[in-house]
Amino acid sequence: MKNYARLAPGILFCLVVAVAAWIAGQLCNIVGGPVFAILFGMAISMLMKDKKRLHAGIGFTSKKVLQYAVILLGFGMNLFVVLETGKRSLPIIISTILSSLIVSFILQKALHIHKKTAILVGVGSSICGGSAIAATAPVVDADDDEVAQAISVIFFFNILAALLFPAFGTFLGFDTTGGEAFGIFAGTAVNDTSSVTATASTWDTIYHLGSATLDTAVTVKLTRTLAIIPITLVLALYRAHMEKSEAGAGERVKLRKVFPFFIIWFIVASLITTVTSACGIPVAIYDPIKTLSKFLIVMAMAAIGMNTNIAKLVKTGGKPLLLGLCCWVVIISVSLVFQKTMGIW
Repeated sequence: MKNYARLAPGILFCLVVAVAAWIAGQLCNIVGGPVFAILFGMAISMLMKDKKRLHAGIGFTSKKVLQYAVILLGFGMNLFVVLETGKRSLPIIISTILSSLIVSFILQKALHIHKKTAILVGVGSSICGGSAIAATAPVVDADDDEVAQAISVIFFFNILAALLFPAFGTFLGFDTTGGEAFGIFAGTAVNDTSSVTATASTWDTIYHLGSATLDTAVTVKLTRTLAIIPITLVLALYRAHMEKSEAGAGERVKLRKVFPFFIIWFIVASLITTVTSACGIPVAIYDPIKTLSKFLIVMAMAAIGMNTNIAKLVKTGGKPLLLGLCCWVVIISVSLVFQKTMGIW
């Protein structure tokens, strides 16, 4: 009980900030709740000098609540449907993910960017923005400054994509009578789900396609999301190997210490959805859980914003932004080349 009493003030404070950010995100979905939460959290951090009483709860929210949010993301994800409808775009998805991760690895060395920040930007760019960063951060033991840095970079290019991609798609000559080509492009080349939705919906609205583009884009995005599983497992093994190397030959590093067990529960949640769907239960029953997951991510981002060193963020922001730009350009280029080669565009 004493521990709960210690955590409660900070958790409740994050909850209040998250509600405000959630409402702001609904009113301006091109920005989204998570970004508003980080901005509100940073503003509070500057104005509130003494956060001692809130510190434990804020720390719990930024770490544990973030993991609970990732677990809940698995509900509503029917693995059979996602893989079946997303298989045409699978070569594009795999290629964009690999190319982005390779670019982030090379530029991390060349530009001397902090390794954890580079990993978060690379994974966030290539997989699914904030959700991928949320899943990866605990695995690589990233601090709140590094998470905020990566989220800020992803946010910037999300905004650019939502504003520019519909005009860019028209300029490139994407099919305007159907939504598949631009939907696959949006689903593979836009980072975050909210911006994928905004970009695809704009295309549908401009060319009167109903929800054809949006349906394709969201399906491709869900297929990309599944890459969270292998990426986090590989990073856990890599971290265990690095810690063992640093500890020395005589020391043993327990994989249990770095293994992302919350990803196992994410898989379990996805399997539950898949099995219940096969039994005839509609996936829509999981919609409230998916909404809760998104809200918990907003809540965790509020905590991360409150724990962020803003001066450090501004000082070190140039190189991560350049890294994000390079990853984004490579992802766009690879997506377009593969679509052209496969005859989709």
